[in-house]
Amino acid sequence: MNQMAPVKFGTGAAVRRKEDDALIQGKGAYTSDFTPPGCLYGFIVRSAMAHATISITGKEQARGYQGVKLVWTAADVDDLGPLPCEGMERQPDGTMPAATEHAVLAKQIVRHVGDAVAFIVAETLEQAQAAAELLDIDYDPLDVIVDTAAALDEDAALVWPELGSNMANLIHRGDTEKTEAAFAAADKIAKLDIINNRLVCNYMETRACLSEYDAESGRFTVTLGTQGGHGMRDIICENILRIEPARMRIITPDVGGGFGPKAFVYQEYPLVIKASEALAAPVKWVCDRSEHFLQDAHGRDNVLTAELAMDADGRFLAMRVDLTANMGAYLSQYAPFIPYLGLTMATGCYDIPVMDYTVKCVYTNTVPVDAYRGAGRPEAAYHIERLVNEAARISGLDPAEIRRRNFIRPEQMPYHTPGGRMYDTGDFAGQMQAALDNADVAGFAARRAQSAANGKYRGFGFATYVEACAFAGSEEARIELNDDGSVTLLIGTQSNGQGHQTAYAQFIAGHLGLDYDRINVVQGDTDRVRKGKGTGGSRSIPLGAVSVEWAAKSLAEKIKEKASDELEAAPRDLELSEGVVRVVGTDRQISLAEIAQKSSEKSGEQLFALEEFRQNEATYPNGTHAVELEIDPQTGVTTLLNYTIVDDFGVTVNPMLLAGQVHGGVAQGIGQALLEHTVYDKDGQLLSASFLDYCMPRADDIMDFNFQTRNVPSKTNALGIKGAGEAGSIGSCPAVMNAVVDALSHGAGLTHIDMPATPSRVWEALQKIA
Repeated sequence: MNQMAPVKFGTGAAVRRKEDDALIQGKGAYTSDFTPPGCLYGFIVRSAMAHATISITGKEQARGYQGVKLVWTAADVDDLGPLPCEGMERQPDGTMPAATEHAVLAKQIVRHVGDAVAFIVAETLEQAQAAAELLDIDYDPLDVIVDTAAALDEDAALVWPELGSNMANLIHRGDTEKTEAAFAAADKIAKLDIINNRLVCNYMETRACLSEYDAESGRFTVTLGTQGGHGMRDIICENILRIEPARMRIITPDVGGGFGPKAFVYQEYPLVIKASEALAAPVKWVCDRSEHFLQDAHGRDNVLTAELAMDADGRFLAMRVDLTANMGAYLSQYAPFIPYLGLTMATGCYDIPVMDYTVKCVYTNTVPVDAYRGAGRPEAAYHIERLVNEAARISGLDPAEIRRRNFIRPEQMPYHTPGGRMYDTGDFAGQMQAALDNADVAGFAARRAQSAANGKYRGFGFATYVEACAFAGSEEARIELNDDGSVTLLIGTQSNGQGHQTAYAQFIAGHLGLDYDRINVVQGDTDRVRKGKGTGGSRSIPLGAVSVEWAAKSLAEKIKEKASDELEAAPRDLELSEGVVRVVGTDRQISLAEIAQKSSEKSGEQLFALEEFRQNEATYPNGTHAVELEIDPQTGVTTLLNYTIVDDFGVTVNPMLLAGQVHGGVAQGIGQALLEHTVYDKDGQLLSASFLDYCMPRADDIMDFNFQTRNVPSKTNALGIKGAGEAGSIGSCPAVMNAVVDALSHGAGLTHIDMPATPSRVWEALQKIA
C-alpha cells in the first residue's frame, strides 16, 4: 500500500523504511555481488610477523602458476603514492609531526601482522591463493611493541627508529598554569587511570572493490563500498594514482555497515584499480573476515589518567588529563584527529572553568587505529562520566546530585567550553531527571535487596553525555522532475544502512504532494552526483536534509510557476497533491508528468531545483542512559536487566529510524563494555582474530530499551536537528560501566574495573580482593 505524504514535510512520521522490501527479500546488491564478464580476482599476501625486514623470492614461480595474470611486490608499484594521513595536528611547539610512509605494499620492513606485502591477480581466487604459497618470504625479526601504555618507555621497541621514539603526534590544549592553581586550591581531587579498549569494527559486509578500465576513454569505473565516493575518489586519484579525479567514476551500491572504517582508503583499492588497467580486464578483490581483523582500521585504544579538582561543595574547578592514544603501525587517514576530537569534548556537560589536556599519539606494531562510531566522542564521554562518578564517591555526594551542581544550565548557553566548543542548547539536568524517573531509581534499593537475597550483586549506573556532530560544512541537494511525474533526488551523502531513502523522501513528499514510492534517491555515483562530502559524524540528516527541504520547496515553487500558465491561475492559488497541481477549490488540474514534459519541450531542459545548506558550527545532541544489571559473583557473568534512555536530538524526523539508530549504537556500546576484547600477544600476534575469540554482542545480550526523546531544537541548524547516528554508542559505555562498578562496589568493595567487563575479568578481579 502506498503511504501518502504527511501534512507537513513528513517530519515526525514513523514511516517504514523504503529500502527494506528489497533487502529482506535478498535483493540487495553489494559490491561483491557484481562480477562482470571476464572478471579476474585479486588476493593480498600479508605479513605473518609484526615487525621484521623481509625479502621475497619465488615471484617467477608464482607468475607461472595456472591462471595467474599478475604478481606484484613493492618494487612493481613504486609509481603509486603512499596512503595519506589528513588528520595531523599541530604540536605544542608549533611544528607539525614528522611524516611516515604508509606504502601500498610494504617496502623491506613490515610493521604489523597483516601488513600487505604482495598482490596477486588470477582467473580465480583459488588460483591466486595457491600462487601465493609459491612465494618465499624471508623474515628477519625486529623488536615489537604492542602495549599502548608502554609505547613511550625508554626501552620500548621503535616502530619507526628514524623518529627516535614512538611519538607520532603530541597535542595539547588548555591552560596549564590556571589548572595547576585550581588543583592547588582544591578541597578534593578525583583521579582515575582508565583504559578504553581497542575494538574491531566487524560490519556485516566486509570491504570489496571492483575496477573496470575503459582504454578508449582512459577512465576507471570503480564499484566500492564507501561512506562517500567523492572523497574516496579524490584521495585515490590525487594522492596515490596521481591522475585527475575526472578519470574515475566511483559507484557505491548497497553498503552493509560503515561505522567509520569504510570511509578510509586502503591499499587494496589502488592495487585493484592499477591492475585493471595493466591487464585490460575487470579486477575484483573481496575481503574475508580474517583479513578484516588484520587490516581494516581498529577503533578506540586509549590509556589515560584523568583528574578532577573540586571545592568543598563538590563543584568542579578544573580538569587534567594525560592520554595516550594508540595509532597502530601507520597513521591512518584521520587517526591523530580522533583523540583531538575527543579532547574538544573532554568536559562533557559540566561547567568546568579550565582544563589541561595532553594527547600523546603513539606508534605500535598493531593494526592502524582510526574513527569508529562516535570517533573520539565516546572516549571523551566515557572518561568524564567515569571520573564524575569517582568524584561523587570521594565527595560523598549522590551521582545525580554532583551532576546537578555542576551541569551547564540552559541560561548559560551559548556556552563556550575549555575545549573550544560552543553548546547552543540543551537541558542536561532535565533529561537526566527524566531518565532517572523512567528507570524508577526510587525503587532500586528494594530490587537490590532482592538480588542480594539471591546471591547476586545488583548495580544501577547512568551517564549524561553531550556530543558534537554535523560539523561545520555543507551538502548539496538536486531534485529533478522526471517525465513520468516522479522526482529524483541526487545527493552526495551515502547510506550505509541508516535509511536515507526514507528520511529524505519525508522532506520531499509534503512539498511536492507525492507518495514515497514516487521519490527516487540517488547516492553513491560520482558521475551522476556532482559533489558530496559523504556520511560521517551524523551529518547526513542535519546537513543533507536541510538542503533537501530547501530544494523541495524551490522545485514546488517552480512547478507552480509553470502550472500557473497552463491553468491560468496565480501560483498562490495552486496546491500540489497526489501527483498533480490543482487550483484550490476546483477540479482544474495538471499532472506533474505533463508539467515535466512541457518544461522539457519549451526549454530543452529538465525542471530541477538545486540548494546547498551551509552550517557554521556543530550541533550538540545530548542525553542520559541509565542501566540496571546483576552480576553473579560465582561466575562473573553480568546480566543487563533494564536500559533507559532519554535523548535530546533537537527534532525527530522519523521515530522509527531514530530508534533503530539509537538501539544499534547502544548494542555496540554494550559490546565494548562487556564483551569485545582485542588481544595482542607480546610478539604482535592478534590472538582475537576471529569470531571464535572476539565476542560480538548477540540478541540474548541485549534487552528491550525504554527510549524517549526530550528535544530542545538546535539554534545552529536551520531545522533544529542535532543528529543521532552515533549517540547510542556514546552514552552506553559509561552507563553500563558505572552500573558494573556500582554493583561491584556495593557487593564486594571493588571501586574500579576497566572495559571489557567480561565474566573472566570480573571473576578474576573479585578473587584478588577476596
